[in-house]
Amino acid sequence: MRTITLVIFIIGAVPAKTFGATTSMRFLYPSFAGTWAVPWIAKEAGYLNAEGLDVELIRVGGSTRMVAALLGGSAPLIHAGAPAAFAASAAGSDVVIIAAIGNISPFRLMARPEIKQPGDLKGKKAGITTFGSTSDQMVRLALKHFGLEPNKDVAILPMGGQPEAFAAMQSGAVHIVPMSHPLYLSALKLGMRELIKFADLGFEDINGSVITTRSFLAQQRDTALRFMRAFVRGMHRYRTDKEFSKRVLAKYGKITDNELLEGTWQENALQLVKMPRPSLKAIQIFIDSNYRDKVPAPKPENFVDNSLVDQLERSGFIDSVYK
Repeated sequence: MRTITLVIFIIGAVPAKTFGATTSMRFLYPSFAGTWAVPWIAKEAGYLNAEGLDVELIRVGGSTRMVAALLGGSAPLIHAGAPAAFAASAAGSDVVIIAAIGNISPFRLMARPEIKQPGDLKGKKAGITTFGSTSDQMVRLALKHFGLEPNKDVAILPMGGQPEAFAAMQSGAVHIVPMSHPLYLSALKLGMRELIKFADLGFEDINGSVITTRSFLAQQRDTALRFMRAFVRGMHRYRTDKEFSKRVLAKYGKITDNELLEGTWQENALQLVKMPRPSLKAIQIFIDSNYRDKVPAPKPENFVDNSLVDQLERSGFIDSVYK
């Protein structure tokens, strides 16, 4: 497990190499939040190795950076926020979402203690990971909900990653940050205030997207399918084996507080869907918010490829995992 915060450090890597029966590859994820734990669990449980995959898990802060790394050839598959994939696809790339772990947003908008009500945010600063990321989308959605205008009433500043944004809020450099577990619980313990639980706003989300390129699917579909088999088993293990999952969360997130581990598992594992298809309703919400003036407007189906999940469902594999 390694952490890389600048895409330039990993550009130039070969996406996937096969040595005998084993395929070596890199898989990128944005933070140590529980949203991104399925590949960690799949690796620690041996599911990736069982599929003949030697996967190096690498953290790259910010979903837009990760999509850039994907397109640069640094890794064939990534775990990142869906908005970054939408933007890349709308710009003409062949980036596509092939799976998602759920359709309920894990984010809360957290504020420093001096922010008592939304009106207190005028003239303040919001911290996000990168522009075009899920956190960017969440902040803009919240400000609109509050009747505030992004970058006019509230400045939006990229911090690089969720841990970095959390640190900026602790120092007072920013005043609000979208957070998920376990940082959300850490923020509460420090006296930060919850302004919005995004799941309560009543819209579907795309949680924990698995993203690749259409060219990779065309050239190495078997590798992608093997990864998705391990991923589905990892999702099932996450939901059904709490103690094992908490040990993995502790290892990757370097968490020793059992309350944080328990809260992270409860918040994420119990929201996992059986069939990991991204929500087309959630994509339509994004289209309506961001591409209203585009003619013709893109369709939700333009951004996804459900063929791998469909194949695993038709074959009976997913049902067999859940028996």
